[in-house]
Amino acid sequence: MPVPPQLVASVRCFWQWQWQRLMDGLARADAEGNFSRRPSQFSGTPKLEPRPQRPLLIVGRSCPWAHRAWLVWSLRQLAGSIELVVVEPDPEAGRWVFAEPLLGCKALIDLYALCGASAQQRATVPVLLDVAPGPGSAPRIICNESADLVQLLNRWPLPAGSTASPPDFAPPALAAASDAWSARLQDTVNDGVYRCGFARNQAAYHRAETALFEVLQELETALSSDSRPWLCGDEITLADLRLFPTLIRWEQVYAPLFGCSRKPLWMFPALWAWRARLYALPGVAATCFPEAWRRDYFGALFPLHPSAIVPAGPDLASLVFAAPTQTG
Repeated sequence: MPVPPQLVASVRCFWQWQWQRLMDGLARADAEGNFSRRPSQFSGTPKLEPRPQRPLLIVGRSCPWAHRAWLVWSLRQLAGSIELVVVEPDPEAGRWVFAEPLLGCKALIDLYALCGASAQQRATVPVLLDVAPGPGSAPRIICNESADLVQLLNRWPLPAGSTASPPDFAPPALAAASDAWSARLQDTVNDGVYRCGFARNQAAYHRAETALFEVLQELETALSSDSRPWLCGDEITLADLRLFPTLIRWEQVYAPLFGCSRKPLWMFPALWAWRARLYALPGVAATCFPEAWRRDYFGALFPLHPSAIVPAGPDLASLVFAAPTQTG
């Protein structure tokens, strides 16, 4: 028996209303339906200070903002100076949890509270934690804003006696270019994919999607105009490391789930080759977890994917290193 059109219309209207409520709980939006990210309470680039105990860098495998901090930590070989702690998502409770309790805390939100965070502050990753700020003192969050944190990690010293020579991803000669790209990428690409996926209406999606692909074309033009290997020239900078976590998730998450599908990435050959170069750097592949990305995005973002069915995805290494013409 066919379903009456009036019933279909009523159910559709109710689902649209319910979807808006669910999306409000998932992410904020302004009056025009544009996704609006909450500011971090512990932002700013603090001073480098001697600490009696290694700080902790807390990251999650699926978070692209944590990924950029993880990349700097890995490429600069900071394991001797900063301990890495990986948290796992708890989709039922909507929080990050520790594999083993940390400072008596089972969840990241409990650790934030222990550090004096306000009740309105979301417990996000990445976060750099000073576990021993002084005698009788509670642990302290040094920074939880990824854009500031990568700058701090780029200046973080290696342990005394280390003979390694860590790379500088903010060389003075390229600082202006790197900062300009970083600012451009933050809103239109890094946040831009979320503006597409979390848009509340067609107009908001169109604005975000148009800006996103305009900047991808700018990146393609910049990389191909003089055959430069990196965004700012012959040296890799923080701008490259801020872009990579978004583009490495492209086929796994952002194109299929967030609607960033106007053009596949292989249609930007210079950008495709740039991604392969960065992925091939020692230690980078070890920070990439495509199964976790798909599980945490498709399985947890109920308003975007109500079935919670996690789709299969392409093999990351073969995808990245495939020739663009072969991929199409």
